[in-house]
Amino acid sequence: MVSQTVELLKKELPLEQESVELSDDVVAGLVLVDIINGFCTVGAGNLAPVEPNQQISGMIEESAKLARVFCEKKWPIMAFLDSHRPEQHEHPYPSHCVAGSHESNLVPDLQWIEENEENVTIRRKDCYDGFIGSIERDGSNVFVDWVNTNKIKVLLVVGVCTDICVLDFVCSTLSAKNRGFLIPLEDVIVYSHGCATFDFPDHFARNVKDSITHPQELMHHVGLYMAKGRGAKIAREVSFGIHA
Repeated sequence: MVSQTVELLKKELPLEQESVELSDDVVAGLVLVDIINGFCTVGAGNLAPVEPNQQISGMIEESAKLARVFCEKKWPIMAFLDSHRPEQHEHPYPSHCVAGSHESNLVPDLQWIEENEENVTIRRKDCYDGFIGSIERDGSNVFVDWVNTNKIKVLLVVGVCTDICVLDFVCSTLSAKNRGFLIPLEDVIVYSHGCATFDFPDHFARNVKDSITHPQELMHHVGLYMAKGRGAKIAREVSFGIHA
């Protein structure tokens, strides 16, 4: 039933994706959204997958490949890591990714980016939206400063969840761009195979208070569709080239 619904949705809400080439003559930045154990590693926490998941595994693989290339080129990377105080609740979700816990750390395939990679900025956040989570007490914004300081023209976004933290961040970034806060930024690109969301079937949701059904493939498509509707480009593949 769900697969039929997904196919029907894709026909009613067609999503145009494109091939994207990043060249050395345009400054590109990579944003990794919440690719942490608490959302991606089997059995790691209340919101982690309970069994191996192909969409999540593929997202990790594609994101790690991109991170390798960006580090080889010394291009800027910002990684958002969900990290909450023990007493902080994010209704309707159960406690997750508590600061200092294994849940709030990068997945094993990406832990290397924290080791002597000068082009990498790590930002621990305590909310869905990395843009909001970058606001400091003095009103400055770490993400805005990162974009403007590095003169980033193209922003490539990957991570989880496609329809929650990724979408929220993309929408805020596009709004800030339109308001003129991100002066050099021209394009925000969401790489579809570099994103994933979770699967919470109806028969589980019925037994959990305040929860709603969340079919993975359906909500992944919706997240990408909404991001495109807000002005992002959706990439089906990302390559690297050298332009004169």
